[in-house]
Amino acid sequence: MSAARAIDEIELKAPFLDEQVGRVGVAVSGGSDSLALLHLLAEWSKSTDRTLFAVTVDHGLRPEAAEEALAVAQFCAKLGVSHTTLAWTDWDGAGNLQDQARRARYGLMADWARTNDIPVVALGHTLDDQAETFLMRLAREAGVDGLAAMRVSRASQGITWQRPMLQVRRQRLRDYLDAKDVVWVDDPSNADANYNRVKARNVLGALAPLGITAQTLGAVTSHLGDVRLFLEQQTELAARQVAVSERGDVVFDTVRFAALPDDVQRRLLVHAVKWVSSAEYGPRGRALSDFRAAIGERRDVTLHGCRLLVQKAGIRITRELQAVRDTSCAPDRVWDQRWRLSGKPDGDQHIGALGVSGLLLCDEWRNYGLSRASLLASPAVWRNDVLIAAPLAGFANGWVAELANGEDHFFSSILSD
Repeated sequence: MSAARAIDEIELKAPFLDEQVGRVGVAVSGGSDSLALLHLLAEWSKSTDRTLFAVTVDHGLRPEAAEEALAVAQFCAKLGVSHTTLAWTDWDGAGNLQDQARRARYGLMADWARTNDIPVVALGHTLDDQAETFLMRLAREAGVDGLAAMRVSRASQGITWQRPMLQVRRQRLRDYLDAKDVVWVDDPSNADANYNRVKARNVLGALAPLGITAQTLGAVTSHLGDVRLFLEQQTELAARQVAVSERGDVVFDTVRFAALPDDVQRRLLVHAVKWVSSAEYGPRGRALSDFRAAIGERRDVTLHGCRLLVQKAGIRITRELQAVRDTSCAPDRVWDQRWRLSGKPDGDQHIGALGVSGLLLCDEWRNYGLSRASLLASPAVWRNDVLIAAPLAGFANGWVAELANGEDHFFSSILSD
């Protein structure tokens, strides 16, 4: 089959392609996968009257990165696509570089998308990425969740991230670009055998004679994805039977929770901690084991920016004050990635944690049903050091505090985490 014929048969698969999403972002590094996705989405946006925005993150780790970002910007200009380059400048030389760069990249892109009212950002992951990720996670003895397929759609940091090319091989995309006379950049790290992803890529080649290919592993991850979905459905069903979402906290009925299967208990706790803390990943390993042991021992603990309170009324997971003590934003912004406050903005006000000093000013807080620990980490309106309002603590003063995604989001997000 000719490259031109193969091009015509490339099918993107992502929910936003069929939904009426007017503004879509696409992450573009300058490599073959993301450039092909950019080109394909540019054609799609023109034929569907959608607006496409491209974003490139310059991690500042290679001297060529700035030039590559400029080349992407120039290519976007030819396509008539708005382009933005974001710079990461926070690397201090400590920790896992790849992991920190990835987290920073998603954080920068999420901020960019929210600021520009772009609800969906498309990513250029391919079937090859799917297979390589499977092998790397297999080496870490991952369970079903880790070995299951990357999700086509995932909500995180207030943005829906979608991967339209998970069923497409990288070589097909390169054939597509060759036929369009588009030149891509090969990051030197993609050939550095010190990186696990490159090792996995090389292993795939060695396994091919056994019939273990990217397509084979893609099918395996898809089957595991079905298993993961079933477990998540059971977890959501259990959550609605044993838990309540209470003004930003999650409270489990102690007796009903104890009767759940072990894996469902674990999934519920991980999800609750992620949801309360707005974290991308939940606790694992020893930390999670200690967290679960605390329930049986009826002792309070902190973990992952949350507090576990074992009370007569149930097992409560709430935000930890220390995690939000310095978190501040303007009144029209979402605080702690969860809370939206509405009222009468006036002058130099900001949203911050209520804290000990603020709670002392709320005489009626005990009448509003939340624990002291919960209220300490709740959102309040301040003008410098003067408390203006604390809606969850009974001092509304014309202000209302609501979860940006609604109370039911704790349950519904179990299937989209």
